[in-house]
Amino acid sequence: MLDLTYEAPAPKVIAGATGDWELVIGLEVHAQVATRAKLFSGASTEFGAEPNSNVSFIDAGMPGMLPVINEGCVAQAVRTGLGLKAEINLRSAFDRKNYFYPDLPQGYQISQLYHPIVGEGEVIVEMGAGVARRVRIERIHLEQDAGKSIHDMDPHMSFVDLNRTGVALMEIVSRPDIRGPEEAAAYVGKLRQILRYLGTCDGNMQNGNLRADVNVSVCRPGDYEKYQETQDFSHLGTRCEIKNMNSMRFIQAAIDFEARRQIAILEDGGSVVQETRLYDPDKNETRSMRSKEEAHDYRYFPDPDLLPLEIEQAWVDDIKAHLPELPDAKKARFMADMGLSDYDAGVLTAELANAVYFEAVVNHLDSAKDGKLAANWVINELFGRLKKDDLGIEQSPVSPAQLGDIVALIAKGDISGKIAKDLFEIVYTEGGEPAKIVEERGMKQVTDTGAIEAAVEEIIAANPAQVEKAKQNPKLAGWFVGQVMKATGGKANPAAVNQIVTAKLGL
Repeated sequence: MLDLTYEAPAPKVIAGATGDWELVIGLEVHAQVATRAKLFSGASTEFGAEPNSNVSFIDAGMPGMLPVINEGCVAQAVRTGLGLKAEINLRSAFDRKNYFYPDLPQGYQISQLYHPIVGEGEVIVEMGAGVARRVRIERIHLEQDAGKSIHDMDPHMSFVDLNRTGVALMEIVSRPDIRGPEEAAAYVGKLRQILRYLGTCDGNMQNGNLRADVNVSVCRPGDYEKYQETQDFSHLGTRCEIKNMNSMRFIQAAIDFEARRQIAILEDGGSVVQETRLYDPDKNETRSMRSKEEAHDYRYFPDPDLLPLEIEQAWVDDIKAHLPELPDAKKARFMADMGLSDYDAGVLTAELANAVYFEAVVNHLDSAKDGKLAANWVINELFGRLKKDDLGIEQSPVSPAQLGDIVALIAKGDISGKIAKDLFEIVYTEGGEPAKIVEERGMKQVTDTGAIEAAVEEIIAANPAQVEKAKQNPKLAGWFVGQVMKATGGKANPAAVNQIVTAKLGL
């Protein structure tokens, strides 16, 4: 939505027994940094390895082992901050967050509380044409992930896999700017899209590489505006945090349930207790996990094994100079340069691989003005067929060059749209060069007006009754067009057929 004006969406309103309530939502998104090594060790971050095979002495908490910062993780955090139009802090520091971690042998997590590497930024979340929510980013800090406790392999024992221990995470903390379940899911989706474009996180939610803690509270209409004016959180309700959400659908369901749970408590005269909760998708409910800890409960203190992290502005500027074109900018360019609709441009830029494929198709055309035609073929024909066959764009049997050649043949008038669909099917299933296939199989469009006229005259002569009907109702002329196309095997130029039929019938 680059340089476009937009309106903020209306907040989600839930009608209660004593009046309306509005939702207030903030998210803490944990994104695994896309690097081959962990944050403070050289152990691999490969997913799916044998349990406890990607573990260094540091990850195992062995005495005397000191952490060493991975510069690649720092660069990825800076790149992410720049992609979110955020302030980059040239000086940051790591702290120890202390409490019992059964799957973190050190007994503490190395994180950044007081001095994060990235400051305030923003994400523009589109909710429809001309409607978007500006979500402020409060901070992004680096921290190490914990391992994984496994409780379903033995009825009497739990197991621990330390492969994730020490993997670098970026915790992206938003302000409480989100006002509904759909907005929350759209925000996570937009954040995931930006991270994937930047190459700083693969966004794989199934593997746990992107997950969100969702903070939910409710307030009366008008209270949120008071908070916006004063930034005084007392105008908002008590929030509860729903941990480790890794599904857009579950995020929405959890928020809706939690909001209604809080409303029921408040309307019954009770008070919402600030706590951490878990969402059970089978029962579609949240349940208490533990009381919500404050910073002092974790006994944070500066990590004595790590010096403050100081980076140079020139290094940041170099990273900024090499940022890729981001989704909003790419979408705006597709709309401006190729005349694509907001919807089509959104579909084509939703995933970076889709956008790359589409641009490669357009590069095989004689003019960018044919981009709209190319978009129709990529979205409707290619995406539709890939979805039917359960294939990703990277697995497409039709290369961008092949599809570009098909679109170019249509644009030049060498083949009709109907023939193009037959040609697409041949290329999809058999491969080959589209232009060569057209020549070898006699698929070229008939543009010889003499031959078309002969076909039109033959159809008219054989159907005098239909001629009279068409003269009384010109819309019936389409019947003759269809018959001519059928008689020519779909090879006749449709525009020429329309023109000649209209002339011959005297319409």
